[in-house]
This record gives sequence, structure tokens and C-alpha cells, in this order.
Amino acid sequence: MTAVAQTPIRILLADDHPIVLEGLSALVSRAPDMDVVAEAKNGREALEQAARHHPDVALIDLRMPEMDGVSVMLALREHAPEVRVVILSTFSGDEDVYRALRAGARAYLLKDTAREELLSCIRSVHAGAAWVSPAAAARLTARLGASELTPREQEVLALIAAGRNNREIADQLRVAEGTVKAHVNRILSKLHVSSRAEAITVAVRRGLVHFDT
Repeated sequence: MTAVAQTPIRILLADDHPIVLEGLSALVSRAPDMDVVAEAKNGREALEQAARHHPDVALIDLRMPEMDGVSVMLALREHAPEVRVVILSTFSGDEDVYRALRAGARAYLLKDTAREELLSCIRSVHAGAAWVSPAAAARLTARLGASELTPREQEVLALIAAGRNNREIADQLRVAEGTVKAHVNRILSKLHVSSRAEAITVAVRRGLVHFDT
């Protein structure tokens, strides 16, 4: 009895680094049950390619120009909910993992993931399962046990990381300096640190703030 050929998994790749994109395409294309149908170098292009090519699975970088990975996922949930998203990122902070999964990612992998794990993840996600690497799962557990910063506290934290003092933050946000001091105190308490320098270190590690490289 002749076996019926399985339809390849249609895959969209989105990453703003050409070398990474080229490497991913070559790696995935070698799998006999997968077909890279589109590539995108930024978030907006990823949405356009998804609408044009109707992929089954999209491998999306978390941080891209035009639109970041979370914004792309939220748009896909509205306009193409059938596309299953795998986040493939260099960022392993607990806030990064939490935001991605909350936005609808079916999997979260780091870019140093082994080829076979990546391919297994794609197949599992295509079959309807979720997939989170052990490292990402540990980060998510830490995030769920942490106190959540309010939007205003996140804004203040980003300005602290940018080197602003309380007066400068107050001027930029158009609030009293005493209000900023209160926000800073709550941020330090929620992050379990005693100084602004420690807060920045923890914020970077958790993915609450990022420095462009």
C-alpha cells in the first residue's frame, strides 16, 4: 500500500538580522516535512507576509523594527488566529517570556536552541501543543511569583535605566518630584533591591528594560 505524502508545514520566518534569517531558513528548509513559504525582516512585513502566504507556523523574533514580536502576535490573533507563533529570541528575561506567552505565543525558544529541538518544537506547535524550553519555563515561574509593576512604574524604571534623576523624571512625566520618589520606592520594594543601580541590573536580567546593541 502506497503511503500518502504528508503536506509540509508552511513556515514564516521573521528576524531583523539577515544572517540569522538566512541561517534559520537553511536549517528549517532541510527538514523534509517543512517548507519556508515567506521571510520578513521586520514586524510589519511579517504581518504582510502572513496575510499573503497563510503559514501554519510563524517563527518570530521578539524584538524587531516597525513592530515587535508581541505586537505582531496581537495583530495575528485578530486577523489570522490560525497561525501558530513560536518566539525565537536572544532574550530570556522572565518578563519577555511572560509577555510573549500572554500575547498568544505557543512556544518560546532561545536562539541557541539545538536544531532538533527547534524542529521538534515546530512539529509540536503545528500539532496543537505548547512548547516552552526548560530555561524559559524557569523564568516564567519566577515571573508568576513576582510583584507586577504598574505601567507608570515601568515608565519610571525605564527612565531610571536611561540615567535620569528624580527631577528629570518628574519634568519629563510632568508630575511632582515627590511622586517620582514614591514610585522609585515602590519599584525598589517590588524588585527586592535597595538601590537604583541594583534595580537596573535586575530589570535588565528580567527583561523589564532592554538596551539596544
